[in-house]
Amino acid sequence: MSPELEQKLGSMSSHRSVLGYLLISRGSHPSIIRHSGVVFEGEQGKKYASMVAKIVQSVQSGLDEVRRDDAAPASTTDESDEVKFLRIRTRRHELMISPDERYLLAVLHDPSSAP
Repeated sequence: MSPELEQKLGSMSSHRSVLGYLLISRGSHPSIIRHSGVVFEGEQGKKYASMVAKIVQSVQSGLDEVRRDDAAPASTTDESDEVKFLRIRTRRHELMISPDERYLLAVLHDPSSAP
């Protein structure tokens, strides 16, 4: 991992409203590459990693399906849309997901403790 990424992850995890982050590998069997925060320890972290990967895959599948259904006959089949950022807010937390070609970055945030 690049020193720049290490610095950004460290800076992000030190923010008081961030409960933790997960850096997850993409693929058929997503796995945790790195994490911070007690909430992502052990089995709970594995559950979150699996859930995050499923959410991204589901949203991407939905986008692909809509594109296929709305495609005009003259449009090319190479056109696709891709998920760049997801933000999911519940009563207690906010989960921000940033997909990349090789990784998924998920950040769990407590919006009530933000300035």
